[in-house]
Amino acid sequence: MSSKEILEQAMVLKPEERFMIIEGLLKSLDVPDQKIDEIWTEEAEKRLKAYRNGRLEGIPMEKIFRD
Repeated sequence: MSSKEILEQAMVLKPEERFMIIEGLLKSLDVPDQKIDEIWTEEAEKRLKAYRNGRLEGIPMEKIFRD
């Protein structure tokens, strides 16, 4: 069955049934990328280490939310 045929069949479903299909499709696309997670973990650890060693200055939360 082609994607066009699937879409045509989905369009005749009740709105709540279409929503379930949409939700399922979106969830299937939201698969975490392990490599990206590893890169961000390394970066966060580097930044924390730099902050603790005084090589990186923090910004007060009040300033961040004020600007």
